[in-house]
Amino acid sequence: MATDKDRTGVIDVIAEDKKTGEVVLVMNQHNEWDGSNEQLLVLQERFNAYVSFLLDGEMESDHPELAGKPARIEMRCAHMPDSRTLELLVLIHDQLAFQDIKMEVIIRNDEIGMPNDEGITKSQ
Repeated sequence: MATDKDRTGVIDVIAEDKKTGEVVLVMNQHNEWDGSNEQLLVLQERFNAYVSFLLDGEMESDHPELAGKPARIEMRCAHMPDSRTLELLVLIHDQLAFQDIKMEVIIRNDEIGMPNDEGITKSQ
């Protein structure tokens, strides 16, 4: 199985949300969060690759049918992020808002409930 570090430049899913008209880039996170510097750096590098794909013209050239649509990055986690990772995700969320890119973190694990604020959502 590839590690997240091996997937830095990989966009897991590119889709269009027909309800919102948004381009959705999905980042899957299967590993547990440990809050290590290495894991946070890899996460930041992955987000940088996703944003670069959206803003540097690569999406328009690869998927011209999605050009000009609003964008959302969904990070789908198998486990609840630890506190250090959550702090980083809030910073990333706020920076993406300046670029008019929405961000959502979806936790697929039912063990922890979260409020639906700050762009962080829990799926059922």
